[in-house]
Amino acid sequence: MKRCPELQNLSREHHAALRLAVHLKRAAASGDDAEIETACAHLREVFDSELLPHFREEELCLLPCLESAGGSAVVARTLIEHRTLQRLVRELEIPDADTLRRFAELMTEHVRFEERELFDAAENLLGRETLGRILRHDEAA
Repeated sequence: MKRCPELQNLSREHHAALRLAVHLKRAAASGDDAEIETACAHLREVFDSELLPHFREEELCLLPCLESAGGSAVVARTLIEHRTLQRLVRELEIPDADTLRRFAELMTEHVRFEERELFDAAENLLGRETLGRILRHDEAA
C-alpha cells in the first residue's frame, strides 16, 4: 500500500521493526542460550534507541490529534500494545526464548495494525495537511 508522504518516515521505521522481529523469532527458535541472550541485549539497545522514540512521536504528536478527531479505538489499542511491548522488554532483562518470541510476534502484529488501521484512520480523519504539521519530519523541512 502506498502511504501518504507525511507518514512515510514512520512506515520506514515499521519496516525496520519487522526486520528486527524476524531476527528475534529466529533467535528464540534456535534454542541456543548464547544466541537468545545476544538477541535480548540487541533488542534492549534497539528498543531504547529506535522503538521508544518512535512510540513517543506517535504518542505525543499523532495519537492526541487522532483521539480528538474520533479515532479513540485505534488510539487505545496502540497505547495498550506500546505498554505491552515495553513490559516485555523489561522482562527480557532476564533472557528468555518464550518472552523474546512473544515480543517478536506482538511487534509484527502491532506494525501490521498500525499500517493497516492506525495510519488509515490518521489519513482519513486528519488529512495530509494536519499530518504534515504534527509529524517531526516537517520540522526539518
